Amino acid sequence: MVDNNLLQNIDELIDQKKWESIKQIWAQNKPEDIADILKSLSVTNVVVAFRLVPKDKAADVLAELDPAQQEYILTHIIDSHIKELLEEMPPDDRTSVFEEIPGQLKQKLLNLLSPEERKESLALLGYPENSVGRLMTPDYVVVKPDWTVEKAIRHIKKVGADAETINMIYVEDDNLKLLDDIPIRRFLLAESKSKVSDIMDGEFVCLHADDDQEEAYKIIKKYDLNVLPVIDNEGILIGIVTVDDILDVLEEETTEDFQKSSAIVPVEEKYYTASVFRLYTKRIGWLMILLLTDFFSSTIIAHYQDSLKAVIALAFFIPILIDSGGNIAAQSSTLIIRALATGSLTVKKWFLVVKKELVVGIMIGLSLGIILYVRGFFWRGGPTIGLVVAMSMFAITIWSNLLGSLLPIILTRFKLDPAVISSPLLTTVVDSTGLLIYFTLAGYVFHLG
Repeated sequence: MVDNNLLQNIDELIDQKKWESIKQIWAQNKPEDIADILKSLSVTNVVVAFRLVPKDKAADVLAELDPAQQEYILTHIIDSHIKELLEEMPPDDRTSVFEEIPGQLKQKLLNLLSPEERKESLALLGYPENSVGRLMTPDYVVVKPDWTVEKAIRHIKKVGADAETINMIYVEDDNLKLLDDIPIRRFLLAESKSKVSDIMDGEFVCLHADDDQEEAYKIIKKYDLNVLPVIDNEGILIGIVTVDDILDVLEEETTEDFQKSSAIVPVEEKYYTASVFRLYTKRIGWLMILLLTDFFSSTIIAHYQDSLKAVIALAFFIPILIDSGGNIAAQSSTLIIRALATGSLTVKKWFLVVKKELVVGIMIGLSLGIILYVRGFFWRGGPTIGLVVAMSMFAITIWSNLLGSLLPIILTRFKLDPAVISSPLLTTVVDSTGLLIYFTLAGYVFHLG
């Protein structure tokens, strides 16, 4: 949370050109806190304030900023400063920056890097979007199985400062193939003359560079790890992925799913940096589609207008039935989507879902149907109307529950994003089909033509 007084103070100090005072404030704050303040500054003040960030914090601050601000800063500071910033950034953070900026600027920045850094960045950018390869960093510590523990510790002290983490030390053979991962405490507690092979257990969990980033999250959660090695198809260690990178991905995925569930095309930037037109374009497409699908509901009502004229009480229960159907479908789809996302449910278990949700649908349908029967009996239309709306609620509930639970599984089976169907589109489909069920049952009971 940004301190509003501090934020106002920074703006005033910039207006008064009190650069030393700003430097002192930056020196007293962590990179994450500095980034929060910069995110809230006006565009014209962001670059000025960023230039005053201490050199040892600048790269970390840049990595924490939003893509739009990163791009703005990188286009408004001199090349020598950019080069220094990029080379200070961890490879995975640098890759994240490159992913978000336009191609022309990306090429300019790549050309500023040293040949070794440029090769490393291009290698990471060569992996598919949303793959583990885009997240991994090549900064890790490796030892050999025939080394003594004493030699391994000397090596860790020598190269560990430049590593992403030294919580886990990796063992590879002469062909660079990963043999094991060993917690640093095992080295510290072992006899100095022991061989590294003596403290190996050969048990490790790893990822492939082409694996999806969500797979990394599932494995880290399942095995309660904070870092995972990444290998290629030949088992060669090529990088590591840390839990902080996975948490960033999780936050992005959660935000994206929330937006999709409300029929919004995912907005890649923060709300306060997105323009009005960008927000409009992200929302209007789905709203037009939903409007067109709503035409089906109005067409169905128009088709059964004679039935409504004959038994006007039928109209009173339309909102109750279609809203209940939409809510039931949304509930079941949310449960299944979350279960699929966390790995507690797989596509292969679809028949289990059918059996379970069928029983749940029957139980919910009976409960809601009884309430509606009583409502129809005493409020409008008498026992016959009560029977029609109760039967309709029962049928709509079972149908909505099965539809909401099976569609995510079907979409997942065809490698489509199941979060899309928890949007109002699902509700709209249930509305139309619910009306058909209602009027069909009403026509049968009242013998309407």
